[in-house]
Amino acid sequence: MNTTLSAITVKQLQKVIKIKAKLEALQEKLEDVLALDGGEIPIPSGTRKRRMSASARARISAAQRARWAKIRGTSKEKPGKQTRRKMSAAGRAAIAAAGFT
Repeated sequence: MNTTLSAITVKQLQKVIKIKAKLEALQEKLEDVLALDGGEIPIPSGTRKRRMSASARARISAAQRARWAKIRGTSKEKPGKQTRRKMSAAGRAAIAAAGFT
């Protein structure tokens, strides 16, 4: 804001004064609220890591191994591998007739 005081209109100056008064009132309210709580806003110190017991880790890993065994045990192929689709002779003929060769 590179405006000088001579470039500000009376209406703009009145707006500035109203806004400044509102800011001061809000600042006073904020100070009152903080004074009721002891004056300080608690800031949480770093986050703590959650620790997991060895038995809990063992249960989770056993359950995951069981899930993988279930997936792998039902199919002879590797999970995620898909068989290649083959187009029928009629489909190939239809594409060839349409001119998309």
